[in-house]
Amino acid sequence: MSADSWAPLSPAERAVAIEVLTQGPVSRSEIARKLNLSAGSLTRLTKPLIEAGLLVEGVAPAQTPATSRQGRPSQPLDIVADSRHFAGFKITADTVYGVVTTLKSDVVAHRAHPLATRAPDAVAALLHEMTDGFARDFPRLAGVGVGVGGHVRDRAGVVDSPFLGWTDVPFAALLERRVGLPVVVENDVAALVEAEAWFGAGRGLDRFAVLTIGAGIGYGLVIGGRLVPSAEHGRGIGRHWIINPHGPLTPDGTRGSAVALLAIPSIRYQVRAATGRDHGYDEILALAAAGDPPAARVIDEAAHALGTVVAQIANFAMPQKILLAGEGVGLVDVAGPAIHAAIRANRHPLADPIDLETKISDFNDWARGAAVLAIRTLVLGGPMGRP
Repeated sequence: MSADSWAPLSPAERAVAIEVLTQGPVSRSEIARKLNLSAGSLTRLTKPLIEAGLLVEGVAPAQTPATSRQGRPSQPLDIVADSRHFAGFKITADTVYGVVTTLKSDVVAHRAHPLATRAPDAVAALLHEMTDGFARDFPRLAGVGVGVGGHVRDRAGVVDSPFLGWTDVPFAALLERRVGLPVVVENDVAALVEAEAWFGAGRGLDRFAVLTIGAGIGYGLVIGGRLVPSAEHGRGIGRHWIINPHGPLTPDGTRGSAVALLAIPSIRYQVRAATGRDHGYDEILALAAAGDPPAARVIDEAAHALGTVVAQIANFAMPQKILLAGEGVGLVDVAGPAIHAAIRANRHPLADPIDLETKISDFNDWARGAAVLAIRTLVLGGPMGRP
C-alpha cells in the first residue's frame, strides 16, 4: 500500500472503514445496523478492505450452548493498526515535540528537539530531520500532521501565530517539499479536539466540547462527530471571554477575561505581583493547597472562573460531555469544590449534571492530536490540506 491507499475507496467502503477505525473491534451486525446495510452489502464492501490489508477479522468469542444453537458467531472487524504510521508535531516557542502513531492513534515513539530559531525554513528543516529519523524506525509513514498555536487557513498555511512570530507562512508546502509525504497543518487546539472526538473522550458522542488551559485558553465544539469550524480558532477567544469585568488585569487578555484569570502565565503574574517572587505553576497550586494567602486567593479566583466557563459552555452548547485538557488542569485537583460550586451557581437547579472529564495533556498529547489530524484527513479522502 502507498500513502494514498485510502483514495480509491468508494464512499460506502470509506464509511465502513471509518466505522471500524473509530469503533473497532466491532461486529458486522453492529456496522450493518449503524450504516443501514444488508449483510450481503457489508460483505461486498469489506472484502476489498480485508484484501488490501486495512481490515482484519478478529477472533470470535467462545460459544456457549445458547449461542451455538444460534449459528456461527459473527467475527468482529478491526483495523490493522500498524499497516501505516503517522508523524505528528507540536511546535512551541522554544521546542518541537514529535510523535509517531499507529493508524489507531497509539503513540509508539516520541522525541523533542529545541528550536534554535523560529524562522519558518529552519523549523521546516528541523521537522524534516525529525521525520527522517522517525522514518528510519517506521518506514511506512503515510502522512505528517503539525499543530501550532495560531490561526491556520485550509489546514495548510499559518495566517498568524504570535507564539512563533509567523504571518502568512505556507508551512504545509514548505514541509511537504522536504519530506515527500502529505502534510496537514492546523491550530493545535482544533487538532486536539478532533483527536479526542475520534479516539478519545468524545468517541461516539454527537455533541462534545473541549476546554484547554495552559499558556492560553482554547475551546472547540464537536457536533455530529465533526468540529464546528470557526474563524476564531487560534485567535485567542479566551482574551475576550469576560468572566469578571472587575477581575485582574494582566499583560495578556482583557481585564477579568478567561485568559487573565485562568492561563498559566496570568496566574504566575498575579502571584508574582502579590509576593514579589516568581513561582512555577505547580508550586503555586501546592502553596494554595497549603493555605498560602496570595496563592490561595489567585487560585480561588481561577477556580470560580473555570466553573463559570464550564457552566456557560453547558448552558449554551449543551454538550454530552466537556473535556478539560491542557497543562493547567491540575487546578481541578486543588480547587475542585470551588469549581463545582461555581458550576452550580451558574446552572439551573434542575439542569442535567455535566459529564466533566479532566485530562492533563503534555506536549506529546498535542503532537498526537496533529498526527490524528493527518489520519483523519487521509482516511476522509482528498488532498491533505482540504479535507
